[in-house]
Amino acid sequence: MKKFSNKINILKLLFTTLVLFVCVNYSYGQPGLPQRTITVSATQSIHFGTLSAGPTGGTVTVGYDGSKSSTGSITLLSISPAAQPAIFEIKLCQGRNVNISPVPTVILNGSNGGQLTLDIGPTEYGAIGVTFQTMGDCNSVTTIRVGGTLQIPPATIPGTYTGSFNITFNQE
Repeated sequence: MKKFSNKINILKLLFTTLVLFVCVNYSYGQPGLPQRTITVSATQSIHFGTLSAGPTGGTVTVGYDGSKSSTGSITLLSISPAAQPAIFEIKLCQGRNVNISPVPTVILNGSNGGQLTLDIGPTEYGAIGVTFQTMGDCNSVTTIRVGGTLQIPPATIPGTYTGSFNITFNQE
């Protein structure tokens, strides 16, 4: 009888060990999270086109949609190149939020001297500082168009004005 009881205990021990072995080899968990790396490429520069500044100055605005308007004594000329917004391409997994940090005022320097002030914004998603979601999967690109307003003072020196600006895209 003792022998039979020991065999049952050994079988129970083997069965328990086998069950533990099976449970240890199969573990369950959450799937891996999508990538969190953001990649941004500038694909087009903002351009205000050709214009003529009158005696009182004014502003020229290029919208994120490529529209162009002016105030004051600024005449918009239809000579090439045409006005265009800046375009950035963002690669980040779908559903992630991106925030655009405010951009300080930019100074553009003229080829013949002089300076103009450039205020960046708005974007197609709203004002600078807006938060928006990326589109598509982790391999898709979300395009964002950015406009701006050029401040042209009275008696501006004619020439070509150039400069650059940085935009910071923060993922949330």
